Amino acid sequence: MPEQPLLELRAVTAGYDRRAPAVRNASLTVAPGEAVGLLGPSGCGKSTLARVAALLHRPDSGTLLLDGAPVRRWRHRAPRAQRTTVGVVFQQPRLSADPRLRLTDLIAEPLRATGRREDVPDRVAELAAAVGLTPDLLGRRPHEVSDGQLQRACLARALVLRPRLLICDEMTAMLDASTTAALVAAVEDYRTATGAGLLAVGHDHTLLKRWCDRTVHWDDVTSGTSGTSLEPSVPSAM
Repeated sequence: MPEQPLLELRAVTAGYDRRAPAVRNASLTVAPGEAVGLLGPSGCGKSTLARVAALLHRPDSGTLLLDGAPVRRWRHRAPRAQRTTVGVVFQQPRLSADPRLRLTDLIAEPLRATGRREDVPDRVAELAAAVGLTPDLLGRRPHEVSDGQLQRACLARALVLRPRLLICDEMTAMLDASTTAALVAAVEDYRTATGAGLLAVGHDHTLLKRWCDRTVHWDDVTSGTSGTSLEPSVPSAM
């Protein structure tokens, strides 16, 4: 019997103008523990689909299932069990980080929002080390650190509630090669330890091929053939 997908998107249409949706009839699955790369050019709509998958954007039509259960509410209205299943990292950390917060508070935000304040000191220290943030950086605010350092904090924030699915939407597109390698390694260490699934969205075929178990092209996702990968990915040192 086939394994139930962790994430399943069925015939999703979504966007910001119903007359001209950014995504039309997109279907995609991620199995438990699987790493799937979604490859497509800039502006094709893949980031909108990633936001739907992260429960941050309600689609105009179609279905999103987590562990086989339909998602019926979005953003803060979604049940906590579904919201905390998914962690997400966006392309531009400065647009997704509150400029008033120190990095330690940025990482701790989801813990405080879900009433887990007692976990903050240990969890922040653990994740800061995992993503390569030194203690002196944790007291700084976004304008006092580099893009790479801020993206490390955003990755730590995405992992702080121990999600079973991580969505990385062009996470490394603005970063240098060494920071890219460090963040990919941090994601893979987390996945090895927890068995989490991954949806990595991007336009870098080489990176996705090395990182993911399989890679699907945007054209296949929106044409009803999303089960067909470009090719299985080959493990390679980053």
